[in-house]
Amino acid sequence: MLKDITIGQYFPGKSVIHRLDPRMKIILTILFIVMLFMANNFAAMGVGVLFLFVSYLISRIPLKMVLKSIKPVVPIILFTAVLNMFFIEGGEVLVKLWILKITTEGLTLAAIMALRIICLIAGTSLLTYTTSPIALTDGIERLLSPLKRVKVPVHELAMMMTIALRFIPTLIEETDKIMSAQKARGADMESGGVIQRAKALVPILIPLFVSSFRRAEELALAMECRCYHGGEGRTRMKQLRLSGIDFVCCAFVIFCLVATIVCNNLMPSVY
Repeated sequence: MLKDITIGQYFPGKSVIHRLDPRMKIILTILFIVMLFMANNFAAMGVGVLFLFVSYLISRIPLKMVLKSIKPVVPIILFTAVLNMFFIEGGEVLVKLWILKITTEGLTLAAIMALRIICLIAGTSLLTYTTSPIALTDGIERLLSPLKRVKVPVHELAMMMTIALRFIPTLIEETDKIMSAQKARGADMESGGVIQRAKALVPILIPLFVSSFRRAEELALAMECRCYHGGEGRTRMKQLRLSGIDFVCCAFVIFCLVATIVCNNLMPSVY
């Protein structure tokens, strides 16, 4: 399960999406999230699904990566779908179990919510799949640069966000190694009740915290040895510049956003 978590990983490539300006990719990701939350029927949600499918084809990221990114959150998706299925009333009653009822409206809303969560995870994962940590840091810093006028440490915030995102795969790999080592020593982490399983996690969490603090100290020492003193007076080897393809992609996303609004107005809402 841990190996299936792909959040924070970067897959180098030369596709159109890889070459987009990181600032534009962040903005387009936000617009895609807005698109998903605006959709209130299957037709509008289908626009978001189609946009996501085309984006993955253009980026040449294998679709199996989408399944790997979604697999760890399947319990959350199922839990959300079940809540909507049993506690949303309206429409024709399909199944009735004591005080619980499954209605057509509840079933439809459960499907919409599950599809929205899947698209949300897959869409945000595409941002990290196609953007290197350095480019992501530069993009976040440039977008937040107006906050410098009110003394907000923009560079430090962008650096911390990117480092945290970058270390997710590292910590997952470290956790997997610690679990394998504990199992080799005879640790049983899969049997017993909830309390017993929670106690079995203690030999994993303690070494993981120690390893995390050690990595943080090594990173701080390495940055200090390279005379890193924050973003003041720093220059960049690669300057961010918007190109024609950035505006074309932005226009395409806006078109999909307008299509979502049109579908919302033409088709009946499921809410």
